Order: sequence, then structure tokens, then C-alpha cells
Amino acid sequence: MKNPLFQSFSTPHQSIPFSKIKTEHFIPALKEAIEKELAAIDEIVAQPDRPTFSNTLDKLANCGDLVSRNAGILFNLNSAETSEALQKVAQEAAPLLSQFQNDIRLNFKLFERIKTVYETTDHSNLSAEEHMLLEKEYKSFVRNGALLNDAQKETLRALDTQLAQLSLTFGEHVLADTQAYALNVLDAEDLKGLPENLLELAKATAEQKGQKGWTFTLDYPSYVPFMTYAENRALRKTLSVAFGKRGFQDNENNNTKLILEIVQLLKKRAALLGYPSHAAFVLEERMAQSETEVRTFLDTLFDKAYPAAQKEWQTMEKFAEKEFNLSPLEKWDTAFVAEKLKQAQLSLDEQLLKPYFPMDKVLDGLFKIVQKLYGLEFEKNEQLDGYHEDVTVYEVKKNGLFYALLYTDFFPRPGKRSGAWMTQFKSQKAAERPHISIVCNFSRATKTQPSLLTFQEVTTLFHEFGHALHGMLANTTYSGLSGTHVYWDFVELPSQIMENWCYQSEALALFAKHYETDAALPKEFIEKIKKIAHFQQGLQTLRQLGFGYLDLSYHGEDSTAINDVKEHEMRQLEKVQFTADTPENCTSTAFSHIFQGGYAAGYYSYKWAEVLDADAFELFLENGIFDSATAKAFETHVLSKGGTEHPMTLYKRFRGKEPDPSALLRRSGLV
Repeated sequence: MKNPLFQSFSTPHQSIPFSKIKTEHFIPALKEAIEKELAAIDEIVAQPDRPTFSNTLDKLANCGDLVSRNAGILFNLNSAETSEALQKVAQEAAPLLSQFQNDIRLNFKLFERIKTVYETTDHSNLSAEEHMLLEKEYKSFVRNGALLNDAQKETLRALDTQLAQLSLTFGEHVLADTQAYALNVLDAEDLKGLPENLLELAKATAEQKGQKGWTFTLDYPSYVPFMTYAENRALRKTLSVAFGKRGFQDNENNNTKLILEIVQLLKKRAALLGYPSHAAFVLEERMAQSETEVRTFLDTLFDKAYPAAQKEWQTMEKFAEKEFNLSPLEKWDTAFVAEKLKQAQLSLDEQLLKPYFPMDKVLDGLFKIVQKLYGLEFEKNEQLDGYHEDVTVYEVKKNGLFYALLYTDFFPRPGKRSGAWMTQFKSQKAAERPHISIVCNFSRATKTQPSLLTFQEVTTLFHEFGHALHGMLANTTYSGLSGTHVYWDFVELPSQIMENWCYQSEALALFAKHYETDAALPKEFIEKIKKIAHFQQGLQTLRQLGFGYLDLSYHGEDSTAINDVKEHEMRQLEKVQFTADTPENCTSTAFSHIFQGGYAAGYYSYKWAEVLDADAFELFLENGIFDSATAKAFETHVLSKGGTEHPMTLYKRFRGKEPDPSALLRRSGLV
């Protein structure tokens, strides 16, 4: 069997030859790559020379590319283009990789070399990046059990293996429940209020499933507009309850026991390493350095947002009762009523905006914005493999020279998890440029219309592209400090700051054009878009804070007291919710961000980074949103630097001061 994963790719830019990779290639390639890397580490350890930065840290940082590359391909495909066979491979690979990491992190002789360098080297003789690498590696070993005795190390290995497998299983359960459900509607009367493009999509979905009528799914491009526009309250309830039941049904995909097990194992792991909680372990390496600091941050925003949210909710209640005779408001009413209220208050139906946001033009406009800001150019290369026919590959150039590969994957399909994310197939490091991917779930083109984005989808695209820029503009020596390898509560700054351009007239003029007439988005619509940024900010902030509180509760000091996921969740969310609880629903059982996606004890970072991005964008507003000097400073001090220095150091170098928390409140209209 010729396995392309055994060696470096001989393709242009070492791009991935997806068409040549088979599911059965992964495990043999991973095993061989792991064996080679462990042998390389043995060579580092066996050196007779006194440990130095160059013969230990530098060598360690530059071995093991095949393992990370092959694992990255596998788990990226498992998220974006999975199958039952690939899921089985991922389950087999997870403990292998967990054991491999432990073989490195629990290698006492390797740690002794690093410890010697850490304790005897004059750190002032190191560059800022070398200093950060040394600090990061030393702490990483300590935080992964290097100071434990042999029995404790074996316990840690077992815990990490279990957690890796449970995390994968959690995601598989959510995906299975998502794809198992479909709402088939036969009576056109039940479809009142739904936009034409959604009806076309639902008709096509029904045909694909061999059904009559219209079929709606729990994928976001189907679910969100249905909940927003469907006048049939009973069907809204049906779909809402189905969505909320993912991972919480009496079937093999139930995640409640899994959550309790994950929480207990994380607490046990933290205790083994000397921390009172998993949150304490995580937050030691964050800008917010403790559970208390995060809770204070969330509480401060809660105190500012709750009075506004309460007023917004009361306005919703009065409007719903007067206009639709709806009382009390239920969970499945909120998106529908909020949209109608927005139309009434702003005289704006967001469906009227969609024709001005065809996917291709929005992407082209985004490319133009990025070119103006950072000098990047994007050239489609159809000769390079994508992992699915929906995937487009771009060569990214700067000053005429190759700078990165960008993979875009925008539409939902079976085997692709919901949501939107940025990832990478290859990290940047000295003399090597990155391969970056952005994955979304936007509405497909229909027989009569191209893919048209909602304004929220436009901001989602800009958000993920901000992450992509962090990867593409990375310019560091070591891959472990490159791009998005930063403190977790700093990683959302590049993504969230990009959303700001969606609200600026100069930027909208580059891409907001009618798909049929090419007419520019009318000025009155632009003014209303700006007002959208303030619409129900209290309620939206409360929703995000609820996720933050819930996340912290599962990973904080009291996590071991949780014995019923549903009851615990209700207690945590009670103060941020105005609708009654739905007994058959549970948010936690599909909360993939914290149980699968790496945001455990870190969900607060979305709001934390909003403070940073609101403050940072005020500098663009002062100097001009396309001001080259401001963009250059942001690239130089933030985007290109990755995690080579402490994030606050980088931020202050760009902004000239620490972030002002009131900038977010000003932007949100909460002060």
C-alpha cells in the first residue's frame, strides 16, 4: 500500500493530496511518525553535551512535523468531512496521540535537560521569542506531570487517554442527533412567513431524502431562518425542542453521563497536578489568571447588561402580546418576535438585506478589504486538492510572493459538524508558510438564487477570516508560538475586530451589491445596519454571559458537586433567562465548545476579547478604517507575533495603553 502520509508531500507548496489519502492510511502513518519523533527525542536526550537552548529547546521545537501534520489532517476531516469509518479511526488515533504526548511530557531525562536550561541560562541573552519558548516548554512539562512520581504519571496517562476518547464521543453524539432529525412539512399553509430561498432549500432537501413537500433540518442555514420567520408557532416549538434535545434523548447519543465523567476526570487531573480545579489549571496560562477574576469580569458585565436586557425583554413581551397575542413568550418565540420587533423599530426586514450579500461578492469584498489593510492577494488554484468539491483553494500572496494557502468550505452537508471555525493544516515557522482553512455552514445556492447571506452570516465570515489572518500573517521562528498559538483569551481579538468592518460604509461599498442588479446597498439600509449593532445588546450580552457562567461552573472548584446535568444547568442559567425552562431540552449536552472544542474554562474569552477589539477598533475609527499605518501596527504587533510575547505586552505596543473596558459598553450602547 502506497501511503502518502509517510513522508513530506511533493506537491506545490507541500499542499495536501487529499484525493490520494485513504482512511486506512492514517493509523499506520501516525504510528510510524510517532516512532520517528520519539527516536529523535531520544537523540536529544542522549547528547553528552551540556544542555543549551540550541541543542535542546531548538531541536525539540523542530522535530515531529509529521505527527502534527497527519493528526491535523485526520481531525480536521473528522470535523468537516467525516464518515463512520473515519470516526472509528479518530477514536483509535486519540489514545495513540494522547500516549505520544505523555511519552514526551513525562520523559524525565528530557525534562531534566529543559529544566537545566531554564535554571542556568541567562534569559537576557535570549530573544523575546526564545525566552517565551523556554518558558512555555518548561511550564508545559510541569503542567503535564513532569514533577509527578511514576505512579502518578501512569494515572495521568490514563486520564488523558480517557478524556481524549470522551471528547470525540461527545462530538459524535451531537452530530448523530443533529443529522438524525428532519421536519417534513406537506401543507404550504404551515410555511407562512418563510423566505423563498429557505423554501427552495427545504424543497431540495426533501427531494434529496425522497420526501414530498419541504424538509427542514437542525443545520444552522435551515434551523435559524425557520425559527426567525416561521409564523406557525407549533412548528417553531417542534423544531426548537428537537434542536434542544441533541445529546439529551433516551438513546445511545445521550451525553449527560459523558459530561459528568468528563467533569470528574478533569477535576481529578487538576488535583493530581496540584490545582484546586480544571479552571485554575487552565487560567494560570490566560490573561484572566483565576476563576475569581473571570467571575468578577462576568459579574461586572452582568450588572451593566441586566437592566438593559430586562427593559428589552419587557418591550418584547408587550410587542408580542399586542401584535401576535403571544403570552407568555416561550423559547421558540424569541427569535421570531425579536425579528418582527427589529423590523418595527428599525423599519428593516433583514430578508431585504440578503440580496445585497451574495456569497461570492461578499468574499471578493472581504479579499479587497484585506488587501487594502495588509497587502494580501488571493488567487484561486484549481490544480490543488480540496477534501470535498465544496472546498476552494487559494494561493495567498504578499508583495507578489507566496505567503499562505487558504482553504474555504462554506456549506453544510452530511458528515460536517455545525457552526463555523478556522483551523490549519500546516503551521507557519521559520522558512515555512502556513496552510489555513475556514469552515462555515451558510445557505447553498438554489435553482433560482445564488448563495445569499444573512447579515449575521456576513459577520460570521469576517470573524473566521480574522482568525485566518492571524494564521496567514504569522511570522515567527517556531510553530508552537505561531498564529493562533496565543493565550486563549487573546485568540478572539483578531477575529472579533474584523467584524467591525461589516458596519462601516466604506467597507460595505466594496461588497454589498444586489446579486441581480449590482446596485449598491442603499444608504438608508447602511444606517439601519449600524443600528442593528445596538439592537437588544442587553439580551445578547446576557446570553453570552450565560454560556460563560455555565462553562465556569463545570470546571470550577465546585464541579464535583454536580450530579444532575439538567438541574445544574437550570440553576446556572436561571438569572440570565427570561423564558420558562423546557424540560426535554438541555444546552450542556450539545455544548461542543467546552466539551469538544477546547473552550473548557475559556468561554468567557469571547466577551473578554470583545473588550480588546472594541478598544482596538477605536484607533482605526480615529485614524481611518483603511489607515495603512494603523493596519501595519496591528499586523506588526499582534497578527504576525502570535504567542512570542505576553499578549498584554503586544497589545500595549499596538495601542499605546491597556484596553479601556468602557469601549465595549460604548459600542454596545449599554452606557
